[in-house]
Parts: sequence; structure tokens; C-alpha cells
Amino acid sequence: MSEEKQMTFEEAMEKLEEIVDKLEEGDVPLEKAISYFQDGMKLSKLCHDKLQHVEKQMDQILREDGKLEPFLIQGEE
Repeated sequence: MSEEKQMTFEEAMEKLEEIVDKLEEGDVPLEKAISYFQDGMKLSKLCHDKLQHVEKQMDQILREDGKLEPFLIQGEE
């Protein structure tokens, strides 16, 4: 698990795609499919957590004077 924590979002997505491809082939023994599925769920959670972290960072933007303010996309106002 600590190995997964240090994995980048892109690396996790690549591994997740590999797992999905293997499972979609359909010729994986049941025990191995369950193991792949569990690994895939861990990777999915890791990606989700990393995306949420970035979203929180993007919710605020640093103004020129150094103060943080909410980040609003034009049209949301």
C-alpha cells in the first residue's frame, strides 16, 4: 500500500487500465480475477483521492497580492 501512495496519478491510471484489459479478456481464473479486481479498487481509490486533493487546491487561486481567493470560472457567478 505504501508503494501505491507514492505512485503518480498517471502511473495508477496506467496500472488500472492494464487490470481492466486483463479482466475484459475473460480468460482469467476466478481467483486471479478477484485479486485483479481488489487491486483495481485500490488503484481506483488512489486516483479518486489524488483528484479530490487537486480539486481542493484548485478551489482557491493566489491573487497577485499574495492573498488566496476562491477560484470561480466565468459563468458560475
